[in-house]
Amino acid sequence: MQYTEKVMDHFMHPRNMGEIPDATTSGEVGNPVCGDIMKIDLKIENDIVTDAKFKTFGCGTAIATSSMATEMIIGKPIDEVLELTNKSVAESLDGLPPVKMHCSVLAEQAVKAALKKYLEENGKMTAEREKYFKILAEEDEHAGPSVYEYVDEAGESKK
Repeated sequence: MQYTEKVMDHFMHPRNMGEIPDATTSGEVGNPVCGDIMKIDLKIENDIVTDAKFKTFGCGTAIATSSMATEMIIGKPIDEVLELTNKSVAESLDGLPPVKMHCSVLAEQAVKAALKKYLEENGKMTAEREKYFKILAEEDEHAGPSVYEYVDEAGESKK
């Protein structure tokens, strides 16, 4: 399987890996087919993502897509972050092998799971914003049904 230089760079030297202790919101997703799990923490101030960190249990491509997704959203207003897609993550890495596209889907889902939690908990969800979260319920053509969750302030898992 051929990987681009950017994929290899983000795998070997991941950006923004870790956790944000005082994160505003977090999203965790997993793929039951491949076993990859991604958690993204976001720090949001005045509706701008000021920091993003990830922890990923998975293959090198899963790590690379998590790393790239955080790079793409830091410093951006949440409405711009909502426009993040798995295709834009893959394109930013100069492409992914077709059998690894599900990793970019997980990266998008992790970001969107965190944003959904933030918007709902802060009374900022609108019908216009709701359309960006369809990815959380859709089946991924590359790896089967999606599974996402987030943990609320009481430590309860939510889907």
